[in-house]
Amino acid sequence: MAKATSIPSSSFGFEYWLNKAVEWGQATTSESQQDVCLHLPKLQEFLKQIYGAIQHMNTTEALKFFPMIGQFLGRLCWNPFVLAHDESQQNLLECLWCLYSAEPENPVEQKANDWIWSSLQSMISVNQEVRSFLQSFHYPEEDYHLKLLKNVVSSLVKQLQDYQSDRSSTLRLPPERWRNFSILCLPVLTLPEVVPLVEALLTCDDGLDETLSTEFLESVSNSLLQKKIFLSESAVMNLWLRYLPSLEQAILHLTESLISHPCGSLVEVEAIITDSLLPKASAYHPSLFRVIDNFFRTILLETDGHPKIITIIQAFTRCFVQVLLQVQTQMPLKLYFPHNQQSLVVALLTSPSDIPSAAWCQHLTTIVPMLKRIVQDVKVKGTTTNLFENWFLLVHFGDWLNVALQQLMTADELSEVLLWLLMFYNKPLMEDQQEKQLLEQVKFVYNQLKVLSNTAPLNAEDLQTALVTNVVPIKEGHQKDLINQLLVSFLLFTEGGKGIAKESVQLFTLGGDCLDGVSQLLVSTAHRLQNTKYRGSEDRMVQITVELLQHQLLKAKVTVQ
Repeated sequence: MAKATSIPSSSFGFEYWLNKAVEWGQATTSESQQDVCLHLPKLQEFLKQIYGAIQHMNTTEALKFFPMIGQFLGRLCWNPFVLAHDESQQNLLECLWCLYSAEPENPVEQKANDWIWSSLQSMISVNQEVRSFLQSFHYPEEDYHLKLLKNVVSSLVKQLQDYQSDRSSTLRLPPERWRNFSILCLPVLTLPEVVPLVEALLTCDDGLDETLSTEFLESVSNSLLQKKIFLSESAVMNLWLRYLPSLEQAILHLTESLISHPCGSLVEVEAIITDSLLPKASAYHPSLFRVIDNFFRTILLETDGHPKIITIIQAFTRCFVQVLLQVQTQMPLKLYFPHNQQSLVVALLTSPSDIPSAAWCQHLTTIVPMLKRIVQDVKVKGTTTNLFENWFLLVHFGDWLNVALQQLMTADELSEVLLWLLMFYNKPLMEDQQEKQLLEQVKFVYNQLKVLSNTAPLNAEDLQTALVTNVVPIKEGHQKDLINQLLVSFLLFTEGGKGIAKESVQLFTLGGDCLDGVSQLLVSTAHRLQNTKYRGSEDRMVQITVELLQHQLLKAKVTVQ
């Protein structure tokens, strides 16, 4: 324990001020009131000395050092003229907080706690003497209570700030003091006047683990989610760093709100995600990103890759990358994506909207070989963990899959490279024979669509006949998803397809119900086109077709339900 600051034994020592407190009483006479006012500056200095002496002691030690400190401070708590002086009141409160024990270890400390609460109540209560004093200055009682609360908070914040500003000192604020402060916040946590103390506790770098009470951290987390309290960005991030359940609650709350949100526009979705502060926290703290990413990984598996969950993951990733690229001191990508080849991460981080459309195909042909090598390595070693991690990485950056669909349908010749990428996305783990069989089936559908794209005039019946009559019966969900992705691309990016888009919505139920997947594909396509820097008149025509399909698909979903 550090040595306590010495208190002078002069006429202005402890005994002198205790006698003064007894003499003043509650300062009901004119003489005592004048004497209090005359001595306030020196009393203030003495209280600072007291605080300096006991701030690094526990309650038992402080009472041994100053046996009469309770009587001295208690009498001052009943003196309205002492309380009316802001600085003296704050000094008095600081001394009281030093004597409070969050977890009393003996009867002495428990008794001290009871006495402190009694003293605080006497300060807060407006008895007849205090009421007369306030009325003589025409001071409303409500303002008195508010001012007192602000002073309580101010005194505690000052202690924390003083500690922070003198980190070179060998004196450290004991862990129990931090717990004391956090416990004192609990009854008044949601009051705006208490926010400075909450933020000071969360943002102070105490260098110790688990110094704040779990009840405090949990209450702050719940109050934030219920919008009963509003904190600064740094305070919220520090809450998540200190208390992992609060981060998990925030992610769950965000995901549930997005699932229930009608996903008509990803602009709205990304605005909600950005407002949650989670992308920014993830970009500045890789550890938080990995927690959030693990949550997404789990919920994706639990929902069997539901399209809406994939859309949420991709929207979150876009918001995260936007902040990440703005961070001046960029951290190694390995800290965010420890299970992935970094060259693959870098390639996927480049947004399609940031490069000309003429370079899209070339960029995709750099991504696919890296994924193919990973798949081949899995087949040789027989472990699927690395395969899943890289598939999950691809899920994050869905815009490139969207681009691959567009490039596939608008190219003059079939690109097996792009077709393989879509197959890997829809069915990452396949035996060689399965992959060969699926490739043949999808190529057949693709060729049918390419023939129809050159047919003029084209009607919806021709498309339906070609698909229903010639397509091999669909047995697997991934086959159905692939065919519908090709069909969407056909309707959006070929002249014949645009003309019959409205009448072709019913074909999306080919092989089973897949309206959710098609709907999310349209939403992501619309968003990508809106954010393309090199957008031409052709993309605007596609946008019109997307909106038309979305409208028709919504009607179809209502009919199905």
